[in-house]
Order: sequence, then structure tokens, then C-alpha cells
Amino acid sequence: MGDQLSKDISSLKGCNKSKDTILICEVWSEATYVKHHKKKIVFIFSAMRHFAKELNESGYKVSYTKIEDKHNSGFFKSEIARALKQQKYDQIVVTHPGEYRLEKDIKSWETEFKISVEIRADDRFLCSPEDFAIWAKDRKQLRMEYFYREMRKKYNVLMEGNQPIGGQWNYDLKNRKPPQKNLLIPEPYHNELDSITRDVMSLVAEHFPEHFGDIEPFYFGVTRHQALEALNLFVSQRLPNFGDYQDAMIEGEPWMYHSHISFYLNCGLLLPLECVKAVEKAYQNGKAPLNAVEGFIRQIIGWREYVRGVYWLKMPEYAKQNFFEAKRDLPELYWTAETEMNCLRQCILDTKKNAYAHHIQRLMVLGNFALIAGLDTSQVNEWFLIVYADAYEWVELPNVSGMILFADGGYLASKPYAAGGSYINKMSDYCKNCSYKVSKKQGKDACPFNYLYWDFLARNRHKLELNHRISMMYKIYERMDEDKKQAIAYDSKHFLKAIYD
Repeated sequence: MGDQLSKDISSLKGCNKSKDTILICEVWSEATYVKHHKKKIVFIFSAMRHFAKELNESGYKVSYTKIEDKHNSGFFKSEIARALKQQKYDQIVVTHPGEYRLEKDIKSWETEFKISVEIRADDRFLCSPEDFAIWAKDRKQLRMEYFYREMRKKYNVLMEGNQPIGGQWNYDLKNRKPPQKNLLIPEPYHNELDSITRDVMSLVAEHFPEHFGDIEPFYFGVTRHQALEALNLFVSQRLPNFGDYQDAMIEGEPWMYHSHISFYLNCGLLLPLECVKAVEKAYQNGKAPLNAVEGFIRQIIGWREYVRGVYWLKMPEYAKQNFFEAKRDLPELYWTAETEMNCLRQCILDTKKNAYAHHIQRLMVLGNFALIAGLDTSQVNEWFLIVYADAYEWVELPNVSGMILFADGGYLASKPYAAGGSYINKMSDYCKNCSYKVSKKQGKDACPFNYLYWDFLARNRHKLELNHRISMMYKIYERMDEDKKQAIAYDSKHFLKAIYD
């Protein structure tokens, strides 16, 4: 599948090059079950075509269906049926997919085709769903930090015997520096376009004109070699400052010091442990500080594995979670960027152009607004799945429903990540070019994050006031006079009405 582009994938193990056929399909159903960002489709289809070319050159027999092929039926199941009519096969072998809907479909193939179907574990990941379920058993709440420590021990990463190097497991407190003036931010990886990618760009422009996002400029790597180049460029140029400024946001600098390798990890061009080892080696060689290295590694073997574990543990029920009963429609501004809120406008424009935004832009600007505005959980999930090139449901859904929207009621995260304008002002330069004033708390010129934050807490008091991590905020709210509380409610009501006019 399009997110399994690795010669080390489990479905290829034991493949007989002289007898077995590898089936790879670009299908309409996968490109359109949500209207994926144009650049995301270009990236995945181009990477698939390059991968098929590498397999052919390595002596594998590949049957490849392109999106524009006139006989393309548009679905995995019907493409398999077509292949089975053309030649007799004894068995279908597939690596476990990354989305529940595909797992459900694959489990029907054996009955549908009356042929043996072997679903192999996706061993690119470092923690199987089964092992995660064992770790999670009997825990009322899951906390990533404890899972992360177990993974560090299991894979002997940044360890001295049984203890973490440096004496601490987590250096997150050192990774929250606001942006400084005159930071020298290196250029991100840019891949030279070849004929395969240019062809895919043309066909996406022709066949998916209604989809969100820009195709050009296109700069992602589309082969394993290029993905490794992108990784090496991060380690040598961006990693030393990654820790300090991983939460910082600067207008016109969407890439900052982040690695930009989630695209390649999530489609199989890179493997998690090789990324971890490359970064760990940089620390051992004195080329990157511990806070940067630990922060990166925590994202790979901690958070990434953790959210996948939650996904497979809790699906399909997890997709229906809506703890706050949020029902407000996703406003058009998430597609158009037509808003006077500069932080939202910048993050949406970056997303439209790049099919990328870094984690704080996603969590504390785009996600924070969705949370405190009470936007419908399913619509917000669909938007995040559409717009980012690294988004597959296994990683998108727990991050959005659990981390951003607190829709699971605190199963994944210990508190809602709601914040007023002061956080965005501290961690970015967005506020200086905004029509609203972040210093104002009420009135038409006030930053909407300021009053929406308190309105969110007031609306959901019956569900949140016993949460020990935010209970102090309710004490502050109680000390407000009634006029201030009414102003918060009034400003919130009128702002939320206005964004749909």
C-alpha cells in the first residue's frame, strides 16, 4: 500500500522473485475517501511509482495500477479481483494496514476471493498493538511518559545501564524557548523534480482540481535515498537548535528547526530506529545537545508509537468520541484562511502551501481554536486528515481526538490543551501583525483566544472543574465579577456567530 514503501516490509519477506507478484495500486477510493491535499496525493503517488521502479530494478515482478489507467476499477478489492482473473495465485500476503477501515476490508478478502489471505504484522513499528495492549491493561489512564521510558529501556536508547543518560528521562522544560530575533534557520530539504514526479503533478492537477492545497512548489523526497538525504540534512543542520525552538513559531518560517521526516516515516521510506540511531550518534559525537536529541527521540519512540497503540487499542469506538459534545461546523476560514486572526491565517496558509505545519501550529493554534470554539469533532478530524501529507488515520485520530480536542475525556492526555492569546504571543511573532490586540481581554479589538478560552471553561465546567491540572483556572474565573463574565459570554457568542456570516 501507499504507506508501506519499504523493501523491509513484512509482506516482502520470503518473496520469491521468480514466482511471486507484487501488486501496487493507485486507486480512486484511497485518493478521495477524503479530499486529500493535492501535494499529499502527488507525494504518495510519486513515491509509490519510484518504489515500484526500484523493485523492478531489484528483480521483483511488479503489477502496478496507475490512477489514470483506463481499466483501473478504483478500489483495492476490485483491483485484486482483476489480478486474480489474469493469473492463478495460491495466496495473498499483505502487511497490516494503518487504518481500521482497511483492516476491515482486508479481513473480507479471504471469503470474497476464496483464497488464503495472510495479514502480517507491520514490524516497522517498535511496539506491536498486542504489546501495547499488555502495557495498557488495567490502567485507567494512559500516560505517554511511562510508556516512553519502557521503550527507552527496551531499545537501549540514551541509556547508561538502567538509567537515562544525563540523569533525566525528559528535557521538555528546556525545549520551550520563544523565538529570538535574527535566528539563522537553514533551508529545508528540496528535491529536484524528475519526469515521474512531473507526470504525477500534471495528473493530480487534472484529476483532483477540487481538492485543497497547492501542488507547487513541490520539494519532498520521493525515494528512500532522498528521504535519507533529508534525515541527514536535519541531523547536520537543524538538530542542534531543534530542542530549544521546537515550540516556536515565526511568520514566514513554517519549517523552523523541525526534521520534516514524518512524511517519510509514515509512508515507509524511513524506519524509526534508524532515525533514532542517527540522532543518538550525533549526541555521542558531540554534535547536538541532549535536550534536542532526547526531545526528538521522545517523539519517535515515545509519542508516535504511543498514539498508534491507542488507535488500535480503542478503534472503532475511538472515532466516535466527543466528550464535550462539540457540534459547531468547521468554518470556511479553515479552507480559505480568510480571517483577521493572523495566527490562524498564517498556519492555514502554510498548510495550504506545504501540506505541513509543525506540531505547535497544529496543537496550539489550529487545534486550540477548534477546541475552545467547540468545533465538531468529526469535521476537525477530517480536516486534519485531508490537509497534511504525513496524516494517516492511525496517527491523525489520536492526536486530534485525544490530544487536541480532549474528545476521549482524558484517556490520552491529562488535560485539554486550551490556551488564551498570551501563549501564542509568547511563542510566536504572529500577534504583532494581527488586527486584534492580544493585550485586550474584552471588546471587539480583543484577541478572540482571550475570551473564547474562558468561555470554553465556563461552558464545560461540569466536566472539567475536578481536573487537577486546570482546577486553579476555575478559582480565577470565580473571582471575576459578573460584568466580566457576561462580557466573556457576549464577545464569544458574537464572534462565533460572525465567523459564519
